[in-house]
Amino acid sequence: MTLPHPPDGVVDGSRHLYAVRVYYEDTDLSGITYHANYLRWFERARSDLLRRLGIDQRAAIESGGGAYAVSELSLKYLRPAKLDDDVLIDTRCIELRTASCRMHQKAFRIGGAGDELLAEAYLRVGFISPEGRPIRQPEEWRAAFARFGIHED
Repeated sequence: MTLPHPPDGVVDGSRHLYAVRVYYEDTDLSGITYHANYLRWFERARSDLLRRLGIDQRAAIESGGGAYAVSELSLKYLRPAKLDDDVLIDTRCIELRTASCRMHQKAFRIGGAGDELLAEAYLRVGFISPEGRPIRQPEEWRAAFARFGIHED
């Protein structure tokens, strides 16, 4: 028997693509995706991107080396996602600094009559010590982001 694999993203040039599906649990009483679920989908996509870049967050946390944390977030909702929609999360790094990076993420409904932009977020993710203070990202992690590429908006 072949077992299924967990959801997986792909790196395509200087963008990371990650697909999700809207399930009943993702919707509110009106039948549209509850707003906080976009944050979850964006987080899953960023975590998958780190994994794809060879960044082992768990090892860094367990060794006391530090972790990434969202320090700024701007989110704009444009259209609702509905039950059973296929949604593609597009993630790009738009600025890389010593202790942080800025990212731009978009959620698109895919299929049907074409892709529709549902929501987009701009955020800054900082690398912090176990005590919560900003610290330099590990150099090999910065190098991995640099190889991924900086996308100018």
